Amino acid sequence: MINRIVIDAGHNGLTDPGAVFNGRRESDDTLRLANAVGEILSRNGYDVIYTRTGDINQSVVQKAELANDANADLFVSIHRNMGTYPEQYQGVQTLIYDRTGIKVPMAENINQNLEGLGFRNINVDVRPDLAVLRRTDMPALLVEAGFLDSQEDNARFDSRLPEIAQAIADGIMDTLNTEESAPVSMASVSGASWPAFQTDPPTPEVSSQRPLYRVQVGAFHNLSNAIELEQELKRLGYNTWIVTV
Repeated sequence: MINRIVIDAGHNGLTDPGAVFNGRRESDDTLRLANAVGEILSRNGYDVIYTRTGDINQSVVQKAELANDANADLFVSIHRNMGTYPEQYQGVQTLIYDRTGIKVPMAENINQNLEGLGFRNINVDVRPDLAVLRRTDMPALLVEAGFLDSQEDNARFDSRLPEIAQAIADGIMDTLNTEESAPVSMASVSGASWPAFQTDPPTPEVSSQRPLYRVQVGAFHNLSNAIELEQELKRLGYNTWIVTV
């Protein structure tokens, strides 16, 4: 069970400000967003550790070592991207070390949530060369929250920072809840079906000689994610329903 999460504000603000464009520093933006994401996770019961809460002299290796020493279950590093020249690119991207375990669905959920706020969804990319992904002992993701040299991405980042933080936190929590099979979205193998969004599904008549088996397949904070999974299950031929808890 994942409970202890390290949230990393990318770069350090002193010796390494990250990308800089027209006086805007990546390290300042990442600190604002990382603190907001961590606060949401803390309010939802997760044990959150920050690699930094201000400008400090800290290397990427030290960030990874901090997470390892804390026996963290998950590492999420917040960054912003930059092109070769201004306005070359827009959008969000999440980087992972490889495509094993929980990393891919979590990265996809984060990107989809940010896309819902108007960002272009670039992709989930494998980057084994990045130290914070390579040297951490736990699953690790690096979220590129828009381009620092894009006026549109910067305007969205500044005007919707709380929503961006919520989107990232929801992507993390929804994935963890799904992996732990919390009972929100369910699929029946019995052939029974009913309209979605009922608080409780109807109970089919089942004889004592024919038991009913149900399989829990998802749990989401965002209704749109639950609907997306339900539709995918329907395409696969399952009868499904969504319940709230």
